Amino acid sequence: MRKVVVTEYVTVDGVFEDPGGAEGFRHGGWSFQFWSEEAAKYKYEELFSSDALLLGRVTYEGFAKAWPSVNDEAGFADRMNSLPKFVVSTTLSELAWNNSRLIKGNVAEEVSKLKQEVGQDILLSGSGQLVNALMQYDLIDEYRLMVHPIVLGSGRRIFADADDALKLKLLYTKTFDKGVVLLCYQKA
Repeated sequence: MRKVVVTEYVTVDGVFEDPGGAEGFRHGGWSFQFWSEEAAKYKYEELFSSDALLLGRVTYEGFAKAWPSVNDEAGFADRMNSLPKFVVSTTLSELAWNNSRLIKGNVAEEVSKLKQEVGQDILLSGSGQLVNALMQYDLIDEYRLMVHPIVLGSGRRIFADADDALKLKLLYTKTFDKGVVLLCYQKA
């Protein structure tokens, strides 16, 4: 059985909005100052231990605009572009990024089916509404939060739409050289 793994860049105050600066958020690009070779190695290993992406519409549109034009020697962009992408949206009707499949119907049922397939992890990045929706159905197996040492004071927070309290069990932590701390949890 595959795992759905939420992987997010967040600030100390829980903001996950626009870490890369492409969305026009006034604090956009806040994660770059903390990027390091060590963090890049972790993200590379994470991506290559998965074989699918699960994305909400907004994150999908941002990724689809950026990733097809990226080239890198390590092969990260090639992996991003070649992976199957499952996109949850009620408004999109066509998906231009290769290997993308639209999920319009019963999201919980469709994600449950994906989890039953043989394969590696399914990575869920960004997509705050989708994360909060899947939490309600107990469909998230792991939360990997890369907490960046910055407080923004405003911006969308990853768990802002959670309906109920969710108790988590810490699996492991990792501290990166520029002060980013990875917190890895599963539901308690």
